[in-house]
Amino acid sequence: MIELDGNALTLDQARRIVLEAEPVTLSEAARLRVRTGAQVVEDIVSEGRPVYGINTGFGYLSKRPIARDDLALLQRNIILSHAAGVGDQAPEEVVRAMLLFRINSLAKGNSGIRAGTIEYLVDLLNNRVHPIVPLQGSVGSSGDLAPLAHMALVLLGEGEAMHDGERIDGREALSVIDREPLALAPKEGLALLNGTQFMSALSFFVYLRGQRLLDSAIAAAALSLEALRGFSAPFQRILHINRPHPGQMTVAERIKGLIDGSSLVDSTTDDVQDAYSLRCIPQVLGPAMEAISFLVQKLRIEINSVTDNPLVFADGSVLSGGNFHGEILGLALEMAGMALAEVGNIAERRIDRLLTSTDRGLPLFLVEDGGVNSGLMLVQYTAAALVSENKVLCHPAYVDSIPTSGGKEDHNSLAPISARKALRIIDNLERIVAIEFLSAAQGIDFQGPGGLAPATSRLYERVRGIVPHADRDMYVAREIEQLAQAVRAGDLVDG
Repeated sequence: MIELDGNALTLDQARRIVLEAEPVTLSEAARLRVRTGAQVVEDIVSEGRPVYGINTGFGYLSKRPIARDDLALLQRNIILSHAAGVGDQAPEEVVRAMLLFRINSLAKGNSGIRAGTIEYLVDLLNNRVHPIVPLQGSVGSSGDLAPLAHMALVLLGEGEAMHDGERIDGREALSVIDREPLALAPKEGLALLNGTQFMSALSFFVYLRGQRLLDSAIAAAALSLEALRGFSAPFQRILHINRPHPGQMTVAERIKGLIDGSSLVDSTTDDVQDAYSLRCIPQVLGPAMEAISFLVQKLRIEINSVTDNPLVFADGSVLSGGNFHGEILGLALEMAGMALAEVGNIAERRIDRLLTSTDRGLPLFLVEDGGVNSGLMLVQYTAAALVSENKVLCHPAYVDSIPTSGGKEDHNSLAPISARKALRIIDNLERIVAIEFLSAAQGIDFQGPGGLAPATSRLYERVRGIVPHADRDMYVAREIEQLAQAVRAGDLVDG
């Protein structure tokens, strides 16, 4: 049982909660802060003091006062009216991350919500009841209004959810957690749907999948280096000390460790240096590692932050601001997407070299009897298509904005779009890396697996445990997908 206090949630704890269903509870300190914040809202209502989102309309309608008798209806209506998302439903693990991050944010006590309302979210998470949330409809400020409204619908007995593989309606979802439809107190509807938890949840999976993918990309590059009988000089530490970018140095060290003991590396005698796609592996993959690190830094802050509006404080003050704005996540996501796309760009060039480097002891398109056999010619086409698609996906949503709510919300981050683009780039890159593994292993077959380093020999054997050597043309799409699944799971690299 992991206690959530709004301040100390780690990414590893998030992984265990989201992917391994470790249960959560609110800490006592959090409960005390939440009670204090809820009391501030009660006092405002009693005094009749006009405060945004408590007794006023929302967005452009903030000048409209709301009668006391309508305050509960106001909060219910904001959830119903804002649940306007469209498109495919978010994966259940993304919804789990949304629930977790929203609970943790509300636990800080600055949202004016009751502990009992937060407990509904805790029960949904712990009982694996996952509201159905469409992927499209959030502009990234005021936070993720539409996705979070879809999540909150279930608390009212509305909307739909997934449980044990079945799609159920909101009332049935509440029956699973033994709850009645929630009657919202003032500000609670706004508190539930104003925040950055959808974009944070998507970012969390960009981090998890991107980090795992980089491990495989580095390993595939090392295997290609051996298949092409490349040079080890570009990975020597003394070279990188003279340009000590952390990611570059880390990648160089890992490649050097992977090829240690290889008799294939440095066996080329009619050339003195490699093409950039081999020589510059640290300089291209290193920035991708640093881009993921930047995203991690921002995620650690974001998942322990209050991102709704307005915020209430123990001294009775209420401040309207813009903590819901997703600009910082948008920047980190665009950086990660572009950097990962570059990992694919350089991998495709190595794939091409594996298929055409007859000067390095490899047959054209990695097949004997070329002509009647096309070999792996077409896998480079596929890699090229995926690389080109990733270039289109790198067009930044970050520098775009479109006004909403009658111009009251006149600058939006569009960070959720940045996140969805980054995940699509990762989908494509997993297949590009799979194609590199396929091609590198085929190249190793011709160079002789006995010359591999111990670390890359293990890699080679894992690839060959999934796909066999091709001595003639074969149906290759299935092999690519099987390897891509192994890349996504991290099954090809040492843990």
